[in-house]
Amino acid sequence: MSTVAFIPARGGSKGVPRKNIKYIAGKPLIAWSIEQALQSALIDKVVVSTDCPEIAECAREYGAEIPFMRPAEISGDTATTESAMLHFCDWLRENHQHFDNFLLIQATSPIRAKGRFDDAVRFFEEGAYDSLVAVTSSHRFFWQQPESPRASYDYMKRPRRQDIPESERNYMETGSFYLTRMEALRESGNRLCGRVGMYLTPEEESYEIDSLIDFKVCESILLELARVY
Repeated sequence: MSTVAFIPARGGSKGVPRKNIKYIAGKPLIAWSIEQALQSALIDKVVVSTDCPEIAECAREYGAEIPFMRPAEISGDTATTESAMLHFCDWLRENHQHFDNFLLIQATSPIRAKGRFDDAVRFFEEGAYDSLVAVTSSHRFFWQQPESPRASYDYMKRPRRQDIPESERNYMETGSFYLTRMEALRESGNRLCGRVGMYLTPEEESYEIDSLIDFKVCESILLELARVY
């Protein structure tokens, strides 16, 4: 099975200007995801899709391929990630390149253990899934407010968090990465489709960078992990 890694990176980030190439723990943010993908034995190609020449230059410097500049019509504030994914699928077909699996990697989630992508691809293929979502287990109690507040648990019999069985825990989508069968992606137009597998990751890998505070939190974790490993 062949796998292509796809990293979308628009130039027009609003919360933190030039976010994707802002330095964190010694290298540009996007470089973390590029290098993690390139270290994988099961990823055959690493591509960055961007509309920004500065991001493209940075991505090339760290080893990613930039086969095209992303068109303006799928680079605006309202453009979806799926539109960029499907644009790349069309480019692959037009250029007679075939891959079995499509790995979407979000550059805003730089914290991943060594070998994470290899392990996820094996899990995906062994489970014969159509798509896969990275999740983290949560022991927190959740509430919803449709008309009146409603809890996801019986607060009259509040359990200790450590006593909640695994089958009753909530799982949060981390946004770090998604894996989809190429044909399933083309047919559904969505990163998640068909038989979906949940791939469990530790909580620290769920951090996403959308603000300067996020940068500081993630940088401290990255530096600590570098010290430990």
